[in-house]
Amino acid sequence: MTNADIWQLSATELTKLTRTGDLSAEAAVQASIDRMKAVNPSLNAVVVDLSGEALERARALDKARESGAASGPLHGVPVTIKINIDQKGHATSNGVTALKDLIAPADAPVVENLHRAGAVVIGRTNTPEFSFRADTDNPLHGRTYNPWGRHISPGGSSGGAGSAVMGGIGALAHGNDIGGSLRFPAAANGAVTVKPGLGRVPAWNPSQTAERGLLAQLMSVQGLITRSAEDLHLSMPSLIAADPRDPFHVPMPWRGEALEGLIKVAFTKNTHGYDLHPEVEAALDFARDALTDAGYHVEEVEPPNVFDAGRTGYRALMGEIYALMKGDVDAAGSQTVRDIFTVYFQEFPPFSGDELLQMMAKRTHYARQWSLFMEDYPLVLSPFLPQPFFAPDRDTEGAEGVHEVLGCAVYSYAMNFLGLPAASVPARLAQLPKGAQPVNIQIAARRWREDLAVDACAAIEARAGHMCLPLWAKMAADGE
Repeated sequence: MTNADIWQLSATELTKLTRTGDLSAEAAVQASIDRMKAVNPSLNAVVVDLSGEALERARALDKARESGAASGPLHGVPVTIKINIDQKGHATSNGVTALKDLIAPADAPVVENLHRAGAVVIGRTNTPEFSFRADTDNPLHGRTYNPWGRHISPGGSSGGAGSAVMGGIGALAHGNDIGGSLRFPAAANGAVTVKPGLGRVPAWNPSQTAERGLLAQLMSVQGLITRSAEDLHLSMPSLIAADPRDPFHVPMPWRGEALEGLIKVAFTKNTHGYDLHPEVEAALDFARDALTDAGYHVEEVEPPNVFDAGRTGYRALMGEIYALMKGDVDAAGSQTVRDIFTVYFQEFPPFSGDELLQMMAKRTHYARQWSLFMEDYPLVLSPFLPQPFFAPDRDTEGAEGVHEVLGCAVYSYAMNFLGLPAASVPARLAQLPKGAQPVNIQIAARRWREDLAVDACAAIEARAGHMCLPLWAKMAADGE
């Protein structure tokens, strides 16, 4: 098996070989490193190359397996870590020049969990300043590019992660999501992800000197971006392992109890006043048909008002950010990100004072509505964005740009405010005037039932295929 064959293997395929010794962890890691060196110069997805220590770790894993030690479920799987999460000995820069020397004293829980499972970190991926854009560019590490072409943003804030994994750099990519930062890059690059629900994945940065705001704690989650739903089922059980440093972690198994009868899926095309692009509508219809043929009961029905919940939640988050984070953005951010935040505050007028407290309390009202609805409909199939993914720097183009990038993404940040799982999977490869690009849809699930959302992704993927395959063919044809 050549390096060209190995780097294309999914994490599931890799572990079938590495755990038996048919393929060494070193060979698996070396193949991904070679792929990284070949394509990363044009993508700038990985901004900290950890090849040396990755190979050392891979060799140590091989020696341990040969000596009879049990192999972890992710033995030898090459992964990347986003630069806003602590990895011992490396800077948690968060895309901010002023933080370029903030060296992590210890690993964050997600890094520890991946290491414990046998994964090997080959690099750290790019994020926008403060991890608070749906695009990925910063003065410290520069712009990340989408492997489908420079006509599409790579998404954000886990844009480096999405670009890396779809470009073939590692089989798994760590990311996080406070308003869509796993799902935006998945949608931009044609990857698969699930934003876990509240409390599912332990989170904490040992380098932090103060606790995050309450809404940031309630809305932000850690996760993985992959090339297949199958790889989420393989890897997420390791990621959700408990860690006492997160006192609000929910220690539940990945797989919940099987549901009786056909699983009912609420299907909506409602974009709440935003224009629904024909390619997005076609992707939704494709996903509906795939789920129906796979044995789901798909019914066109409106879930509780996602627009009201989403806009309320994001205005509340902006209130907290204005109070707790604006000073840091003004002091350490570039003019570009300061200008974007100014427009954020116009698009989502921040709640403050008593009204902020009231809207934070109202979160339970919205969550209760959705919990009751999901007693009947455990899954909700909806758009993620109403339009195909936007161009790079669209959010720098004033109010209209921010509105297109983030204002219309109510299905995204509503799920963060509600604390519900939400998966993203490609359902169509659109042929648009500027070139081909994937179109993802979203599947929300009952609280703590990420597994149901990923199962539905797998059913759609079984018909749509893995989007990485036409992408890699395109990259090869383009000489990448």
